[in-house]
Amino acid sequence: MTGDFLLHALLGLLPVCCFLAALMYLDSYKLIPLRWILGTILLGCVAAIISYPINVAGLEWFDIGFVPFSRYVAPIVEEALKALVIITLLRRNRIGFLVDAAIFGFAVGTGFAIFENLFYLQALPDTQLGTWIVRGFGTAFMHGGTTAIFAIVSHTLAELKPTRGRALYIPGFVVAVIVHSVFNHFFFAPIVNTLTILASLPILLAVVFQQSEKSVSEWLGMGFDADAELLELINSGELSTSKVGKYLHSLKEKFEGPIVVDLLCYLRLHTELSMRAKGLLMMRESGFANKTGEETKAKLEELKFLESSIGTTGLLAMKPFLKMSQKDLWQLYMLSN
Repeated sequence: MTGDFLLHALLGLLPVCCFLAALMYLDSYKLIPLRWILGTILLGCVAAIISYPINVAGLEWFDIGFVPFSRYVAPIVEEALKALVIITLLRRNRIGFLVDAAIFGFAVGTGFAIFENLFYLQALPDTQLGTWIVRGFGTAFMHGGTTAIFAIVSHTLAELKPTRGRALYIPGFVVAVIVHSVFNHFFFAPIVNTLTILASLPILLAVVFQQSEKSVSEWLGMGFDADAELLELINSGELSTSKVGKYLHSLKEKFEGPIVVDLLCYLRLHTELSMRAKGLLMMRESGFANKTGEETKAKLEELKFLESSIGTTGLLAMKPFLKMSQKDLWQLYMLSN
């Protein structure tokens, strides 16, 4: 009995954890700290814990039977709870690239599957071996895959249409719910569903990783050159004759003199940190485990002080020159870790 329980536990928990570890290993830039992955897995477990009483109450309230509920209602509840973790990460600018979205999404699903399978291990200890093969390689991968899809779609839309607000989360959520629901319908034998997940998910994530690597390389090349050019312009003393300088001069009519000085300092500091972040990524790609130094941390603190000094209106005034995309906000966060 003990041997069977251990085997079932390994089949239910190990495959999805190994796949997540493989995703982290394949990320050549090592964009996400390990502690954040572990924290995200924990949040996935919390989502699974919360989903249990909601599903129990929903099953009684809808009174449609377990099978229809598991096909049409449970996927909405579970995907919504997992999506909340990804939405929080997106809104806090913790996801910079598609590969981040894929890893964070799969990590949330991994945490959800870990708790769910541990729960079934305790509740149904005599379940046959085939069930745990399906749960470990099928259901667990489905949870990771659907949340990864939601994260990838939502991040892509946030990059393309950042002004759409909450509406940009709808397409990814709909796709995740549909995939989850189709899996729970068992149109085919459970082992066929499992093999389908195992065949399609690595292909999807391989495409995402390829596109993300290309995106990172392009962003590093163009972004580094643009930052270097702007920083050289600021340090050369010729800023006043440039478009940026003329724009800052025009702000004297709207802001007090000291605020305009702070705006220039903020622009210079933001550009320096942007270059440091890109340099850090380049070093990581080359295999150097470089960490943020004390000088960089001090500059980040100075940047926060300047943000409070110039205020929201000042930040909006500088937005045309700061290129505050999802990636640019993310790179500042990366330096703080």
